[in-house]
Amino acid sequence: MNKRLAAFGIKAIWLLLLVCVSVAWMGCDIAQEIVIPPIPSQQAIAVLGPASGSNLTGTAIFTQSGDTITLVVEIQNVSPGLHGVHIHEYGDCSAPDGTSAGGHWNPTNVAHGKWGEGEFHLGDIGNINVGEDGTGKIELTTDLWEMGTGSILDVVGKGMIVHADADDFISQPSGNAGARIGCGVIVLLD
Repeated sequence: MNKRLAAFGIKAIWLLLLVCVSVAWMGCDIAQEIVIPPIPSQQAIAVLGPASGSNLTGTAIFTQSGDTITLVVEIQNVSPGLHGVHIHEYGDCSAPDGTSAGGHWNPTNVAHGKWGEGEFHLGDIGNINVGEDGTGKIELTTDLWEMGTGSILDVVGKGMIVHADADDFISQPSGNAGARIGCGVIVLLD
């Protein structure tokens, strides 16, 4: 009886090994075609609420994958047109007009401008285009920010501001974007 079990066990091991080798050999081309997206290492979010008497709601979601961070800002209940979006220096939305968030986040101490062109604040996101339905979305991917490091490049703990008007990318120090109609604090998700 023991010899039969031993013989069966050896045959089962060889069969299993043969199946594994066959699957690996046949799956070589298939494995090369499968693209597995990178798993986000962490996320942060700012829940945007109204300021200056607006009805704005929305989110700003930061997703880090490796050294790259992607920001997606989505807003609702806003008048159609372009609205400046910036990261501000303080994560404080206690003032009804959003001024408690301070000025633009500018850890590199450069002039205000348009993202990716010449000098610009690290908080100069750009303009979000809001449609007739009152919703808008903007996306930005960069390796210039950090999340959860505590360095001067860390976005966590800063404020997200949506303005009533478009950023002109020229006027100093903030682009003449008008009143702050939305504010949120960037917090790291567990």
